[in-house]
Amino acid sequence: MTKTLGLWNIAAEEPEKTAVVDPVGRVVSYGELTAKANKYARGLQELGLGAGDVVVLLQPNGDELLAAYFAAIQTGLYVVVVNWHLIGPEVAYIIGDSGAKAFLAHERFADVAIAAADEAGLPASARFAVGDVPGFHRIEELGAGEGDGRPPRRTAGSPMLYTSGTTGRPKGVRRPLTGADPDEVPVASTWFFGIFGLEPRDGHVHLCGSPLYHTAVLNFVVISLQLGHSAVLMDRWDAAEMLTLIERHRVTHSHMVPTQFRRLLALPSGVRSRHDLSSLRVMIHGAAPCPPEVKRRMLAWWGPVVTEYYAATEGGGTVITGEDWLRKPGSVGRPWPGSTIKVLDDTGAELPPDSIGTAYLQMGASEFSYHKDPAKTAAARVGSLFTLGDVGHLDADGYLYLHDRKADLIISGGVNIYPAEIEGELVMHPAVGDVAVFGVPHEDWGEEIKAVVQPAPGVAPSSDLTAELLEYAATRLAKFKLPRSIDYLAELPRDPNGKLYKRHLREKYVV
Repeated sequence: MTKTLGLWNIAAEEPEKTAVVDPVGRVVSYGELTAKANKYARGLQELGLGAGDVVVLLQPNGDELLAAYFAAIQTGLYVVVVNWHLIGPEVAYIIGDSGAKAFLAHERFADVAIAAADEAGLPASARFAVGDVPGFHRIEELGAGEGDGRPPRRTAGSPMLYTSGTTGRPKGVRRPLTGADPDEVPVASTWFFGIFGLEPRDGHVHLCGSPLYHTAVLNFVVISLQLGHSAVLMDRWDAAEMLTLIERHRVTHSHMVPTQFRRLLALPSGVRSRHDLSSLRVMIHGAAPCPPEVKRRMLAWWGPVVTEYYAATEGGGTVITGEDWLRKPGSVGRPWPGSTIKVLDDTGAELPPDSIGTAYLQMGASEFSYHKDPAKTAAARVGSLFTLGDVGHLDADGYLYLHDRKADLIISGGVNIYPAEIEGELVMHPAVGDVAVFGVPHEDWGEEIKAVVQPAPGVAPSSDLTAELLEYAATRLAKFKLPRSIDYLAELPRDPNGKLYKRHLREKYVV
């Protein structure tokens, strides 16, 4: 079988090959996807956008988003894929901060798109929408009348990914453009998939169950397509539907988060056992801590195909296979090839094995900066190392164990307490659907432990439930780690990729 790589090369060689199965089951070929990407690319150039300019996308999972993405990637543009949970002023901030010269939205988010474009002062000529959005041109007009084929000027663009903003305004991670030929697949892409045993043009089918505005989610779909894999897209993730799609499309790999694992495990045993999952080769998870018991149960069900990694938009990372995790439970693995992991104290000095400090990563000569925020860029670095603010330790074999985010650390009575450990125990109680633990001010101790629980379906909050949860926690945790109070919310502020926004919870208790 040919090993031709690259979206446009594959489309030229096998135009009918399936590129995307959209959320309603429509099959989009490589030829169709590249034709649309070429049309939009010609349209963006006709608008005057050139290498280094920015286009912002506010769209749900689908071939339209991917066509717009590849339009930008072949014309030297930075492309920002916006979280569609944001409201108008938040999207307007990203449009303005990135300096976007075009905005491609979807009618599903019409109200937000209009408010954002208006507040950002985007001219009507720069607004396009899939479907009907007042004040926006229809997307079909973009590139109409510009002829067929590829755009006249082609050079590799880059995603410009905005961090989640859990501690403030989101910041764009912007890398220098390479000037490379967009038909060439970066060596880093084949290298990255190789870490997980995913080979080019090897019958792989990727299942995308999370929104494409997430860094890792977008990367996995884009790289899959560049390497000749097919991508099956879900609009809204559903546990039972995921199992159906795995069986129907013979899915080989996916990118998941622990919340999805928990919901899969909560399915009735009859539902879990009725599907043929033998096609699975590697189910990759990251983005949020995975409770050890959840990981053990997934490995018992799916086998060693469950692989974990720890990485960042900014670069660098670790990986651990299912087999290794059973030997090193709780670890997020060893540095992947070319990466370095060090644990440093607050002075920047490297700590010995088993000493707790701040985890720092390095990825070869990779460079990044936070757009318009040199202070944040500098604060995240020690020399060529950078940190995400996670606290952890390395064991004697070089395996990294994460304890929590430094910003989430609770100091009560002078003792360091890691909320992730408490959350990992409480979430295993059958009455708990989700949980967040954080510190709240206390006059004598400095901070005390607060837990906010999202009850499992069918469970009602009550004082009896609180007593039951505290009694359960006391069998799993030392007394000083027990929550001093438990509140309840119908739903915690967690995004679909597993990121929990604790600052929204803390704001209710800190005045």
